[in-house]
Amino acid sequence: MHNPLEQFAIKKLLQINVGSLDLSFTNSALMMLFVFSIVFLCAYVMSRVNGYRVINTHGISSIDTLIEGDEIAKRDIKKKIVPKYIAMISEYVYIMVHEMTKGTAGPRSEKFVPLIFTIYIFILLCNLLGLIPGGYTVTSSIAITFAISGIMILLFTIIGFIKHKWRYLSIFIPHGTPLFMAPLMFLIELFAYLARPVSLGLRLSANMTAGHIILKVMASMVILGGIMGALPLAFLVIMTGFEIFIAVLQAYIFSILACVYLNTALELHWELWQVNIICYSWIYV
Repeated sequence: MHNPLEQFAIKKLLQINVGSLDLSFTNSALMMLFVFSIVFLCAYVMSRVNGYRVINTHGISSIDTLIEGDEIAKRDIKKKIVPKYIAMISEYVYIMVHEMTKGTAGPRSEKFVPLIFTIYIFILLCNLLGLIPGGYTVTSSIAITFAISGIMILLFTIIGFIKHKWRYLSIFIPHGTPLFMAPLMFLIELFAYLARPVSLGLRLSANMTAGHIILKVMASMVILGGIMGALPLAFLVIMTGFEIFIAVLQAYIFSILACVYLNTALELHWELWQVNIICYSWIYV
C-alpha cells in the first residue's frame, strides 16, 4: 500500500527561480488556478444571455391611451428575467451566504457579503475538487488555510480599530470582570484572539487531511483485498459521500466563524467601565 500522506506532497510542475527565490509552479498552484477558472467561467456564463432567459408573465394592464383622437386599449405584456441552471445555483448560493452574513454579522455587514461569498466559494471548490482521484487538496495545506484565516482576522482587526478606535480593546475585557482580575483576563483574551487564525486554519486543514487519509486507506484495501474487497468498497462509497458532506460543512463553518469575528468588529458593545479597566490593565501589565 502506498503511503497515504503522499497525496499531500507539494510537487513542482514548472521550475522557476528568480535569484534566491523559488517561484516554481506547483500542483497546489495548479489546483487554485483551476478553481479560479471555474469561478470565472461561471461568472462569464451568468453575464451572458445564455445564463438567463426572458419570459412573459402575461400580465395585462387596463391602461387606456389616446392616440390621434382614437381611444385604444393597450395590452401590456410584462417580462421577467429568470436565471438558468448555473445562474440559478449561483444565485441560490449567494442568497444563502447573504442571509448567513446579515444574520450573523448584523445589518452593517452588507458591504462585506462579497468577501464572505468569495471565501466560501474558494474553500468549497478546493474541498470538493480535492476529492477527484489524482488531484491535490489545497485546503489540506496548513500554510494555505493559515494564510486565508490570518489575512481575514487582520482585516477584521483593522476594521474594528477604524470603526471604534481605541474602544475596540474592550473586547479583551469580558462583561462583569472584577478589577483585580482585569490584567489576567486581558492577557487570556488577547491570547485567545491571536489564536483565532490558528484555530480556523488548523480545523479546516485537519478535517480535510483526516478524511482523505481514510479514503486512501480504504481504496488501497479494495485493490489489495481482491474478492474480499467488496466490503471495503461499500465502506469507501459511504465514506466518499460523507467526505463530500464534510467538504461542504467545513466551508460553511469557516464562513460562519468569519461572520462571527466580523460581527465583533462591526457591532462592538462596550461600556465606560470596560474602558477604565483596559487602561488599568495596560498600566498594570
